[in-house]
This record gives sequence, C-alpha cells and structure tokens, in this order.
Amino acid sequence: MHIQLINLKRQYDSIKEEAEEKVLDVLLRGQYIMGENVNEFEKEFCEFLDIKHAISVANGTEALIIALKALGIGEGDEVITTPYTFFATSESISSVGAIPVFADVRRDTFNIDFSKIEEKITSKTKAIMPVHIFGQPCDMDEINEIAKIYGVYVIEDAAQAVGSEYKRRMVGTLSDIAAFSFFPTKNLGCAGDGGIIVTNNDKLATICKAFRVHGSGEDGQKAFNILNKTNKDIVIDNATANKIYNPMKYYNYLIGHNSRLDEIQAAILRVKLERLDKWNDKRRENAKYYNESLKGTNLITPFENEYVKHVYHLYILQSEHRRQIVSNLNDKGISIGIYYPIPLHLQKAHINLGYKKGDMPNAEYLSYRTFAIPMFAELTEEEKAYIVRHLKTI
Repeated sequence: MHIQLINLKRQYDSIKEEAEEKVLDVLLRGQYIMGENVNEFEKEFCEFLDIKHAISVANGTEALIIALKALGIGEGDEVITTPYTFFATSESISSVGAIPVFADVRRDTFNIDFSKIEEKITSKTKAIMPVHIFGQPCDMDEINEIAKIYGVYVIEDAAQAVGSEYKRRMVGTLSDIAAFSFFPTKNLGCAGDGGIIVTNNDKLATICKAFRVHGSGEDGQKAFNILNKTNKDIVIDNATANKIYNPMKYYNYLIGHNSRLDEIQAAILRVKLERLDKWNDKRRENAKYYNESLKGTNLITPFENEYVKHVYHLYILQSEHRRQIVSNLNDKGISIGIYYPIPLHLQKAHINLGYKKGDMPNAEYLSYRTFAIPMFAELTEEEKAYIVRHLKTI
C-alpha cells in the first residue's frame, strides 16, 4: 500500500464535474484576470469569515508583504514573529526592509509563546506576526493585549489555518490584518498559487487593493491620498468589469506589485469553499482517530486547546526516534513530512540577524523531533488503520 501525505487527486475527483464546468466557463468568457469569479470569491470569503474586506492576491507570501506595506512597515522596523514556521513568514518581513525578531514557541501548540513576546519589544517594534501553525490558532487575546499596551499592529499569518476558530471567532478576524495562502496543499487550495488579505479596516483594504495592481487606478488614487494625508480629487473608474482595455491602469500613484488572483483559480476556489467546513470536519475526525489509536505509545500526539477549533492542515507527531520511524514508515509506503527541519533563526538566509543555536530552545527541540503523517479529508478507514498499525509496530 502507498499512502501520500496529501492526495490532491482524490479531492479533485470529488469536485471534478463542477470544477471543470466552472473552469471551462472562464475559458469561454475570455476574461482571465480580475473578473466575475474573483469578485464573487472575495465576497464569499468575507461571508465565510464574517469580515468586511477580502483582497485576493497572487500567493500567500505576497499577501504578507502587501499587508506589511499597507501598515507602513519598512526599512529598519522590527516585527516579532515565530521561528517555527515556513520561511515565507520571516521572508516577507525582510522583503519590506524590516527585521524579523524571533520569540520562542510553546512545545505543546507549536505556536509563538505570548509570554516571550514582551521582552522582545523595542522602540523599533511595529508589529507582531503570530502564525497559526498547522491549523491551530495562537493565543490571540494575550497577543492583542500586548499589542494594545505597546501600540503595535498585529498581523495574522493564517496561511495554514483557514476555517479554524479561536473562542468561536474565525481565524483571520482577530487582528488588524491577516493573510491566507491557497497553495494547493492547503485546506483550501487552488490549482496553482493564490492568496488573500482580509481586514475590517477600510483604509488598509484600499491600500492593499492599490498595491496588488501596480498602485494604479481609482484605488491607487485613494491610497495615495490616505498615505500622503491629502484630499485630492479622485477620477472615478467607469470601465466595466469585462473590458480588456482600461486606461486607468496606466496612471500609477504608488510603487506596487503585480499580484492578482487568476480568474480560473478563483473559480476553483469558489467550488472548494462550499465544501471547506465538511473537509475540515473530516480532518478533525481523522485526527481524533489518530489521537485515540496512538494512546499508550511513546509518540506525542497534537495538543488542541479547549477553546479553539484546530483544522489540522498537518497532523504532527513528536518522537525522540524520528529518523528510525520515518525510515520504517517510508519502507511501508507511508509518506512522511518533516516540518520544520531548520527553525528560521538558524536559516542561512538570516545569518545576518546574529542568532545562534540555543537561542530558541523550544523551536530547536521541535525541529529535531516532529514529523507529519498522512492527513487529508479523503483518507480511508483502511489507510488510517494501516498507518496506525505500523506506527505501533515501530
């Protein structure tokens, strides 16, 4: 038996007919950028989260970069974040000229330890960027309270946590601004790259809309006024949504990005969004099965706070014998992932920050002991039993 870490083909097979119909419709209409599906998906995503604004972009990394820039974070500013996450988190901070400042994580949730944040705050600190790692929400009440005391922003990196909840509130609605990724392996993934920024702040939404299209057009003018504290007249964009040529895009007011969600990807995401809650519930069922089946072993199963809804983007186990376990499971046809083998503070790309081994003991501890076993909504009972049986044998 061969079991993939995540099987995207099975998910596609479950939506094949509807997805192909929607994609074909896009091709027949001949509008591939910023069309009806993008507009409708943004509205539907707002409804899903119960938030005011959703601004789709090219990918999750761009979502973080644009969110940072919209907050005015740049050269020499500091942003406190976690060392135990995917590189895009700290990369986005460095990309705008700011400095990632790492605070260690908790060993149980793998999320940033809020008790370690305050000691990292300096006069240069402009924001805190918690990551809801693997689908489990961070301690947002405590993080927001710290941010309020020191007058800094909070940016949620919710790339792995779409659909998760913190105290009955959706992740992505718990901060000044948040970013999601729609990379294909995410719980809500497209057939390529995609991302989205969400906020309840009207001004931030306008700036993000301008940044994603080269700082041009009506949103570019509005964003220019906001950022420069002026009140210049706005030339209204009267171009209809289905026009290929829009002269407004040739008037640029900010240095922005080319970061738009494709119409085909939006069409696919609309089909998947309708099923996301059901798929997340199935992931939670699979996690429960693993948790109960692995009791009595020396494996440490994931911890879930009682006041959150974990959506298990990945199901992470801990063991002192990771190398042997991974080797044995691979021999049995069970795919395994290592998340994350090197914490961010020890990455060569951040050597200039001056961190050394031992600075983030919990992140380092986890990086040597954690591994992911197959987790996706379409796992069969036979496959789960096979995985558990071989884990117990090992």
